[in-house]
Amino acid sequence: MAEVEKTSKLMFAGLSDVSISGDIPVEGEINVPVGTPSQDKEYSTLDEPVKDTILRDLKAVGEKFVHVMYPKKSSALLRDWDLWGPLLLCVTLALMLQGGSVDSKDDGGPQFAEVFVIIWFGSVIITLNSKLLGGTISFFQSLCVLGYCIMPLTVAMVVCRLVLLGGSWGFSFIVRLIVVTASFSWSTFASTAFLADCQPPNRKALVVYPVFLFYFVIGWMIFTFSPSA
Repeated sequence: MAEVEKTSKLMFAGLSDVSISGDIPVEGEINVPVGTPSQDKEYSTLDEPVKDTILRDLKAVGEKFVHVMYPKKSSALLRDWDLWGPLLLCVTLALMLQGGSVDSKDDGGPQFAEVFVIIWFGSVIITLNSKLLGGTISFFQSLCVLGYCIMPLTVAMVVCRLVLLGGSWGFSFIVRLIVVTASFSWSTFASTAFLADCQPPNRKALVVYPVFLFYFVIGWMIFTFSPSA
């Protein structure tokens, strides 16, 4: 027992010389950080009004249309992808293409289904081709880009229908040829501007070629359209 007390005295012998000066303050405060409610609670759109949700989605779709009309190498169209714009363009184009002379004997239903299937099935094939070649974007991102880039061809369809209403055959042929060619080139250029950087450098041509054929088929359907009598 005496040895233990002796050892304790030797261990704490130096502490007896430690003193606190009278002019050194020893008071203080202990602050515990507390997270603010805005940081602890994530933002949720479930509590916002339906009007705000619709306006936000419409604004996002409009911004994507602007990116297609002024294409540049940007990830804005890929970052916040959606399929509302492609669905709207596909339905609009299919509705305007129905009622042509090729289906004058019926109500145009099969042609609407034909256009709808060609656009979506073609987009799926191009997307699968891109993924098999080593593309880094997701399946729905590719569908989003291909769908939004149909917008120039949809505008061309509106112009062609207006020209066919009042122009002569020769004048309408030249105008439709110029408009469809320009829209086809714009759609191909816009889609490749977004998709090219997501592919391996040595396989970009293999990705661009199906895109070229996809928009060429849609452009040909628009160019050869003639309203039924």
